[in-house]
Amino acid sequence: MGRLDRKIALVTGGNSGMGYATAELFIEEGATVVITGRRKEAVEEAAKKLGSNTLGLTADVSNVGEIESVFREISERYGRLDVVFANAGVGYLSPLGAITEEHFDRQFSVNVKGVLFTVQSALPLLVDGGSVILNASIAGYKGMAAFSVYSATKAAVRSFARSWTTDLKERKIRVNVISPGPIETPIFSKMGLTGEQVQEFGNSVLAQVPLGRMGQPEEIAKAALFLASSDSSYITGIELTVDGGMAQV
Repeated sequence: MGRLDRKIALVTGGNSGMGYATAELFIEEGATVVITGRRKEAVEEAAKKLGSNTLGLTADVSNVGEIESVFREISERYGRLDVVFANAGVGYLSPLGAITEEHFDRQFSVNVKGVLFTVQSALPLLVDGGSVILNASIAGYKGMAAFSVYSATKAAVRSFARSWTTDLKERKIRVNVISPGPIETPIFSKMGLTGEQVQEFGNSVLAQVPLGRMGQPEEIAKAALFLASSDSSYITGIELTVDGGMAQV
């Protein structure tokens, strides 16, 4: 018997990286999983690979109308949600003095606005006692050069969990945060860096990780499974850091 048998779960940004690994593990543990992503072909390909217990929907979480369309589809097909993993996010580097309005707006629109309206739109479908998991980052409290806007978005996500735990306590909905450290995902290639810069960045980060390696998406998936399942039934409002010790020592 799987830890998520007969559960209905939503994973935003589920077509790649941490989201895909989490969707795959949730399905292995008995869940039916809805994944979303901005690129139609990538979502369809991921859903096909994940199998028949997957529904892939194209949606940009920075667009509230597209978020709402996702939940209309979930309502019509399943009528409820047991787990929401608000995972979709973007990250771009820019040092103070070079930050543009576009740089600011894009990250806050996806990482903050997208998380807020994903969870709020889920509430009518989310069962009492359900689980909400937010994907933040150790960047939310660890100062790193050129990361100020991204870091601010992730600090906001951590703050959401504290407030929403209180907002939803009457419904016994648990809200928790996963804060990854450096994880091997496609996000590094989307930061606007050259291949050489990505390698240099990776090396500089690894020098700060006590375990001496990058994390794998599957390691985030296992943390998400714990928070989604009854194994964490007396846990809410926490930040579960999965970072190889980078922000802990």
